Amino acid sequence: MKYAEHVSRLRWISAGAVSLGLGIWAMHFIGMLAFHVDTAVTYHLGIVIASIIPAIVSCGFAFYIISQQTAGFRDLVVGAIFISIGIISMHYVGMEAMQMGATISYDPLMWALSALVAFVASLVGLYLLFSLPDVSRFHWRKIVSAVLIGFAVSGMHYIGMSAAVFTPVASPEPLTGFSMDSNLLAYWISGSLMTLFLLLLLSVKNEKQLELQSKESETKFQSVIESATDAIIVADAERNIVQWNHGAEKLFGYRASEAIDASITIIIPERFRDAHEAGMKRYNATREANVIGRTVELVGLRKDGSEFPIEMSLGTWDTEKGLFFSSIIRDISERKQVESRINDLVYLDTLTGLPNRRLFNDRLDALLSQDDVTFSLFYIDLDNFKVINDRFGHSLGDVFLRQVTDRLLSTIGKTDTLARLGGDEFIILAPSTGSNFAAHRAQHITNALNQPFTLEGEEVFTSMSVGISLYPSDGQTADDLLKNADIAMYRAKEDGKNGFQFFTKEMNELVARKSRLAMALRKGISRGEFSVYYQPQVNLATEELIGVEALVRWTHPEIGVISPGEFIPIAEETGSIHRLGEFVLNEACRQNKAWQDAGVDPFRVAVNISALQFAQKDLPLVVERALESSGLEPEYLELELTETVIQSAKSAIETMQALVELGVHLSIDDFGTGYSSLSYLKLFPIDTLKIDQHFTKNIETDAKDAALVKTIIRMAHELGLNVIAEGVETKAQAEFLKAEDCNQAQGYYYNKPMPAEELDSFLYRYKKSV
Repeated sequence: MKYAEHVSRLRWISAGAVSLGLGIWAMHFIGMLAFHVDTAVTYHLGIVIASIIPAIVSCGFAFYIISQQTAGFRDLVVGAIFISIGIISMHYVGMEAMQMGATISYDPLMWALSALVAFVASLVGLYLLFSLPDVSRFHWRKIVSAVLIGFAVSGMHYIGMSAAVFTPVASPEPLTGFSMDSNLLAYWISGSLMTLFLLLLLSVKNEKQLELQSKESETKFQSVIESATDAIIVADAERNIVQWNHGAEKLFGYRASEAIDASITIIIPERFRDAHEAGMKRYNATREANVIGRTVELVGLRKDGSEFPIEMSLGTWDTEKGLFFSSIIRDISERKQVESRINDLVYLDTLTGLPNRRLFNDRLDALLSQDDVTFSLFYIDLDNFKVINDRFGHSLGDVFLRQVTDRLLSTIGKTDTLARLGGDEFIILAPSTGSNFAAHRAQHITNALNQPFTLEGEEVFTSMSVGISLYPSDGQTADDLLKNADIAMYRAKEDGKNGFQFFTKEMNELVARKSRLAMALRKGISRGEFSVYYQPQVNLATEELIGVEALVRWTHPEIGVISPGEFIPIAEETGSIHRLGEFVLNEACRQNKAWQDAGVDPFRVAVNISALQFAQKDLPLVVERALESSGLEPEYLELELTETVIQSAKSAIETMQALVELGVHLSIDDFGTGYSSLSYLKLFPIDTLKIDQHFTKNIETDAKDAALVKTIIRMAHELGLNVIAEGVETKAQAEFLKAEDCNQAQGYYYNKPMPAEELDSFLYRYKKSV
């Protein structure tokens, strides 16, 4: 902008010098043509043209001096001297162009007077012109200034002509060079001047219009720059600031007066300045743009020393004055904060602030991409979090998880990654750990969580099961390592919880079999691979048959016979237990009714109901449909419930009551192995307690088991409940139970479970013996 103003000023000085110089020159020669002497006069064309030069040059120097913004009266005097020198030089050089039969001499006094008149008139004219403000309209003082300059020229001319003395010579010298007579010179001067002044007028008019347009564009541009909220900064090749808008003032804290001419490095943090300088030198040397023309994210420095993230677009242009750089800079602090919050939502667990599964997978993949690394994965699952969540509620359950997180963080190393996968599952990635260190770490973690927690002033205890997989021995991919650590964790749970297990290939084989059975289970029910076996139940006092227990069996066409202890848990995990349990219920009711229709004396059939089945809201409806479809009377159906249903006592009582209203009998299976509270026994509408076979088989060898069996029998009798013992395999066990007044028993001592066809024969023989 400053450079553009400088160029425009030089153009105006040049145009003014040419205009005034030509005007002086034209006035002189036209005045010369009007002057008559007594001899023929011609003019030397070369000298005529040369006389123009001092007039234009002197006027140019004068205008340049007085056009300075700091010009004073002394500069005005110097300008007047230059103009008067131009006028005098042009006049007397022009006089030398006259070729005639006379010589010219000058009166010194008149010559000095002509010079004085030229100087005084020029000084007064310039003073009026210099004192004028910059106004766009025509002004009377400009007219006075022009008249005075004209008076300086004409006054000097006529006084100078009066100072000239023409002395005829007897023998005129021959004419030299190209000469022109007076009339032709007059036409030539008039025509040339008219043409020059017309061109000059057009040029000045066009220049003025361009200048106005330039100023208008500059004003608009400046208005846009100043109204921009972004910082707009222009620096020269020396990295000095030449333009600093209002947005830059607000962004960086420097006023324009402080920033202009200062180094651009005032907004660059010190640690980045060397790199900035190196980049500028590289660009100056090669003109290869790495950042120029692009939008980049950097760090800015405010006047108060604070740093903040910025986005900068950098441009450049080259001029005669050198290289310039423009920067458009925006504060992106708010955007960075939003991005950070979004990044936290994407990569961090919102409850604990730990890395989530996505971030953990990224770090695991990064570790796997390195060469010659070893690490361990610890897959952690809390053992009793559901109980705590149900006991204290979800809000305090979240507090508990954060407390667990703090404990786990205290056990890991600086290079480890602890992540929450969801719920009560955590995982630790520990680089550079082998099996020995991993075992030590797992024990340390287990010990840390065994210490009590506090919720609402109450001590809470928890434990965890940890599965460990090692890289590279337990897998080459992230999926394999995670899967194997998960398998090991479930083995730790199966082994009693509150401990850790390393992954082994045998575990993988078991999981593979479990997965195969889970897929085959659903198809097996539809294909008729399942059947129901029945185990007799006898009255210990009379040894009469009083009922049978229905037990499901699975014969896979390829694998063969599969133990209920293996496939029942799988059915419960996969949800197939609902279809399987309904199949057993329907088949048991149908078969019992068939025996009755065949003439067998009626007895009850007992069917096991899993906790998942019992949790079904429509269980009473399912039982009712089974009874209706088979035609079996409800009194001949007994449902065996596990103690786990007691954990949700209110809903359990409601469901039990609905079943009792149907007329079926209820019993508690495997009594003494669960978490039952004795107070619930008086609330439940049950008829029978079944003593678990674990206690029965040890009554001969374990005094404590024998005492427990005696206690259960006496307690049941006091509550008016029937007692049946499972797993009776010897006569001694039967005699012990008889002696303690146990009501019924079942087990291999009496008969093993058998299919319905074999039980038909048993019932026939039993009926005949009776």
